[in-house]
Amino acid sequence: METMKAFVIDRIADVSEEKEPLRMTERDIPEPGEGEVLLKVSVCGVCHTELDEIEGRTPPPAFPVVPGHQVVGRIAALGKRVYFPGVGSRVGVAWIYSACGRCEQCRQGKENLCAEFRGTGRDADGGYAEYMIARASYVYPLPDCFSDTEAAPLLCAGAVGYRALKLLNVRNGNPLGMTGFGASAHLVLKLAMFLYPDSPVYVFARSWEEREFALKLGAVWAGDTTDRSPEPLAGIIDTTPVWLPPVAALENLEPGGRLVINAITKESADQEVLTKLNYVTHLWMEKEIKSVANITRADVTEFLEIAEAMALKPEVQVYPFADANRALADIKKRRIRGAKVLRIAR
Repeated sequence: METMKAFVIDRIADVSEEKEPLRMTERDIPEPGEGEVLLKVSVCGVCHTELDEIEGRTPPPAFPVVPGHQVVGRIAALGKRVYFPGVGSRVGVAWIYSACGRCEQCRQGKENLCAEFRGTGRDADGGYAEYMIARASYVYPLPDCFSDTEAAPLLCAGAVGYRALKLLNVRNGNPLGMTGFGASAHLVLKLAMFLYPDSPVYVFARSWEEREFALKLGAVWAGDTTDRSPEPLAGIIDTTPVWLPPVAALENLEPGGRLVINAITKESADQEVLTKLNYVTHLWMEKEIKSVANITRADVTEFLEIAEAMALKPEVQVYPFADANRALADIKKRRIRGAKVLRIAR
């Protein structure tokens, strides 16, 4: 059989510049089963969720596993009972690898809440590889206006950010906020400006580089994580891996405002911040907190249509496939400006 190169997670480990938690392996190219396609991977986005998998906050159910869930490639082979998309089609794979399709959540279009939800690159091998298997009903044709490297971040940072914006439940003209300004937030800022053109957007970020970047992209104000915004905000999206930003954000909500936490998990390093939560300061006046749990196929499809309509162009930093560990270390060290993408195709 022909072989391919793939990075795998072997065990729970720390991520740093000195340690390389991903191991390069040589594997047989897999064959698609019924309802599946074989994808020749072109690029794969790098996400903070990979850190959560490696460091044990959302661990894979079994090792080794190939990470990566923002995958762009071409269909190389079809399994049985697959008629679309055809061989050679350019498609994307997102965080949702599959759901049961039978439970009440799935029947209501909430497959992201399915008890049998499987995440690409965690519960099934993902895109840090030259080839991967995907379910044919969970791949997405990509608009021609996006290059492979531009399309990759849209499949997670963009699509999950879009779900967070929907859950914010605001109207055009309402002042909005974002705390944290990495791969997802920079796309959500552009998306919010398109969908809510009369809504001023305020950004909270701990580094001046992130604040400067937010202002450059159109934020009306940018301050430190714990600063007070110039006006109370109807909604704030938190895209950070820690607890201080969402707790501080609650103080900037107007009465009845909503905080949406866009993270699969939170690190425990600053969990003591939660002990400082004050009912009157942070929660009084019917403030709400809502989490984002995964995404649905509809989220991805809807978002790609909007992204095409607005010609949304992500800010992208591209790494060679061999530098996957360096890309993860850069995310760990918060060296983030836009999205990070691995170029995998030979």
